[in-house]
Amino acid sequence: MLAGKAAIVTGSTSGIGLGIATALAEQKVKLMLNGFGEQSAIEQLRKGLADKHGVKVVYSPADMSKPAEIRAMVEAAERELGAVDILVNNAGIQHVAPIESFPDDKWDAIIAINLSASFHAIKAAVPGMKRRGFGRIINIASAHGLVASGEKAGYVAAKHGLVGLTKVVAVETANSGITCNAICPGWVLTPLVQKQVEAKAKEANIPVDKAKEDLLREKQPMLRFSTPEEIGALAVFLCGDDAATITGAPLSIDGGWTAQ
Repeated sequence: MLAGKAAIVTGSTSGIGLGIATALAEQKVKLMLNGFGEQSAIEQLRKGLADKHGVKVVYSPADMSKPAEIRAMVEAAERELGAVDILVNNAGIQHVAPIESFPDDKWDAIIAINLSASFHAIKAAVPGMKRRGFGRIINIASAHGLVASGEKAGYVAAKHGLVGLTKVVAVETANSGITCNAICPGWVLTPLVQKQVEAKAKEANIPVDKAKEDLLREKQPMLRFSTPEEIGALAVFLCGDDAATITGAPLSIDGGWTAQ
């Protein structure tokens, strides 16, 4: 269904982004990976996806806090892959602090990477999508794009903004063959979260499984993490013909977090 299409997935060297990139590669989608990490590890990842799935996979080191680099990434993808049919804005950072002590530089960085980067990437990719009459834009928001938690002013503001941006782009491109949606995950068991859980278990001197349950119970009725693979499967669905009229939607995959 998607074979031969081309996608950019930002923040795709690990976690949710890698899960989405892998799911797209399984559908024979050409890929541009993006993210930070050891160059040798990234090359191993790039080559592994290309060899396993028989698709072209390239890499951009673009810094998502720099608009010029984001524009250059989109241009490089169009040049090297032939198009940008699918854009997945996934890159993100986090900082936790009370509002009165939230560092200005952390606020600016979170807004830049979690929100403004998506604006710059969409702005650069939409003209080509309109020319070809096809585009799928997926913004990885969060349950925090729909509800708030304390001490996360930057993250919650950025993710709420990303859901709003999603709706505007959906309205503007509704009759151009383009859809724009936001996936809003709750707790996802990424390597980063696994490390946090293990640290919490060690600090509290409790089993890792108990630490996982305690973390989930704070927010989710369903005491089960989502996985990067499940989010990848949802992204693939949104890219296909069966989702052609789903646009402007914030889609929760959060174990009931925002149902409460």
